[in-house]
Amino acid sequence: MTPQLFSVIFLVALIASTLLHVWLALRHLRHVAAHRTAVPAEFAERVDLAAHQKAADYTLAKTRLGLAELAVSTLLLLAFTFGGLLQGTADFCFNYIPEAGYLRGLALFAGVALSAFLIDLPFTLYRTFVLEARFGFNKMTWKLFLVDLIKQGLLSAVIGAPLLWAVLWLMDVMGSDWWFYVWLFWLGFNLLMLLLYPTLIAPLFNKFTPLDNLDLKARIDALLARCGFRASGLFVMDGSKRSAHGNAYFTGFGAAKRVVFFDTLLARLTPQEIEAVLAHELGHYTHRHIWQRIGLLAAFSLAFLWLLGSLIGQPWFYVGLGVSSPAAQGTAMALILFALVLPVFTFLLGPLMSHLSRKHEYQADDYAAQRTRATDLVTALVKLYRDNAATLTPDPLYSLFNDSHPPASLRIAHLLTH
Repeated sequence: MTPQLFSVIFLVALIASTLLHVWLALRHLRHVAAHRTAVPAEFAERVDLAAHQKAADYTLAKTRLGLAELAVSTLLLLAFTFGGLLQGTADFCFNYIPEAGYLRGLALFAGVALSAFLIDLPFTLYRTFVLEARFGFNKMTWKLFLVDLIKQGLLSAVIGAPLLWAVLWLMDVMGSDWWFYVWLFWLGFNLLMLLLYPTLIAPLFNKFTPLDNLDLKARIDALLARCGFRASGLFVMDGSKRSAHGNAYFTGFGAAKRVVFFDTLLARLTPQEIEAVLAHELGHYTHRHIWQRIGLLAAFSLAFLWLLGSLIGQPWFYVGLGVSSPAAQGTAMALILFALVLPVFTFLLGPLMSHLSRKHEYQADDYAAQRTRATDLVTALVKLYRDNAATLTPDPLYSLFNDSHPPASLRIAHLLTH
C-alpha cells in the first residue's frame, strides 16, 4: 500500500464516522425536542411534565456539548496527523530528551496526553460547573475538582508510566511475536486492577462506609443468600459530594467482591426498590456478564495488537498519517498512531457492543424480577430516570448506536410482562 492511498482511506473513514455521529446526534436532538411537550402515555402517572421537560432539556444540552467535543476532537486528530503536531512532538523529544531507556517514548506519550488533556479541560469544566450545575446535579467544588486532578495525574504517573515502559520493553525484546506477550501482560494488568481497584484506588476519591441501616442490611443479606452471592461487605459511597446522580454496583471478584450503594440512591428509593436494584446487579454477576465482557475485551485487544504487529514495520503506515521522520518511526510512535486512528476504523462496532450490553440488561432485569417483585424494579427505575433526568424519548437509531441500556419504554414494558 502507498502512503497516499492510506491517507485517502483514513480521511474517508474519518469523514464517514464523523458525519455518522453528527447525523445521529441531530436526529436525537430533533426527536427529543419533538416529544418534549408531552409525557409518554406509559409514564404519565409516574412522571410529571416538569420532570419530563427537564430531562429533555438536559439531554439536548448534553448532546449539543457532545457535538462540540466531536468537532474539536476531530480537528485535534487532524492536527496530530496531517497537521504535523505528532511529528513536531517527536522531533522535540528526539532533540531534547536524552536517549536513556525508553525516556523518549514516555515523553512522547506524555506530550500527546498533555495536549489532549488541555484541549479537553474546557469541556470538562463547562460540563461540571455549568451544564451539570444548571440542572441541579453538580456538587463538585473547585477545591475538590483540583484535588481530583492532582490525584488522577499522580495515578497516571505511578501506574501509567511503569505500565507503558513495560509495554515498550516487550515490543522491543520479544521479537516478531511481541504483540502476544504484550496482550498477556495487558490482560494480566486489567485483572489485577479489577482486584485492587475496590480497596486501593476507589478509596482515594470516595469514602466507603459499611451500610449501617440494620433493617436494610438484613433485607440485602437475605437477598444475597437467596442468590448465592458472597461479598466482602456492603458499603455506602459518598457520591453526593460530587453529583446528585444515584447508582449502585458491585465491584471486584473473588474475595474482593463488594456491593456499593451511592448515598444519593439510598435517599431516594424504598428498601424494596433498593433490593430490586441490587438484584439486577446480582443478575449481571450470575450471568457472568463481567467475564463475558472481559473475554470480549481480550479477543478484541488480541486482534488489534496483532494488527499493530503487522503495521509497525510498514513505512506507509507512518507517512500516510503525517509522520515522515525515520527517527520518529519507533515503537512508541507506532503505538500512539494506532491508538489515535483505531476509533476511526472501528466506529461501526458501536451498535454491536450496545446490542450485547442491552441483552445483558434484559437478562439482569429478568433475574431481578424472578427474585424480587418486578413492580419494585419498575418504580425504582422510573425514579432513577426522573431524578437523573434521563430522557424517556431517545431517538431509536441514536440509542441503538450509543446507549448501553435499552430505552426506558422498552425496558419497563419488558419488566411488566413478568
